[in-house]
Amino acid sequence: MENILKQLPQKAKEAEAENKKFFAKLKKKPPKHLDSLMRELHEAEFKRTDCLTCANCCKTTGPLFTDKDIERISKHFRMKPQQFIETYLRIDEDKDYVLQSVPCTFLGADNYCSIYDVRPKACREFPHTDRKKFQQISNLTMKNVAICPAAYNIVEEMKRIIK
Repeated sequence: MENILKQLPQKAKEAEAENKKFFAKLKKKPPKHLDSLMRELHEAEFKRTDCLTCANCCKTTGPLFTDKDIERISKHFRMKPQQFIETYLRIDEDKDYVLQSVPCTFLGADNYCSIYDVRPKACREFPHTDRKKFQQISNLTMKNVAICPAAYNIVEEMKRIIK
């Protein structure tokens, strides 16, 4: 996995122009079966990929925390939401709540998440490759391809299938 993660940013950069072109086409005229195809590709990839051997998303990026996330997680810690915010979060340039630093505070040395059952929605849905109307999140997917080996593989397989 270490080798794959070292090569991933370069591979994503090499595929960037092709991916941009592909996603632009996909946005204009998405296939009727895109949602079901993405769900199939996502499920097949995650049967092969074990996130616990990687956790690159948790090590290199931080999720957005919604008000519901903050409410749920602060309750888990038996904290007031404001106390949770002051302890763990900051407001970014887009006025969103994000972690004060990465790697994620809640990531253990064993790549397990200490708040897995109450983790933020953004973490639960990452890398968003099984989302409905997938073609609408191409910018996010382009970023995720450079972070997540599974997202990279899903996009490569998708390009192979949808010519």
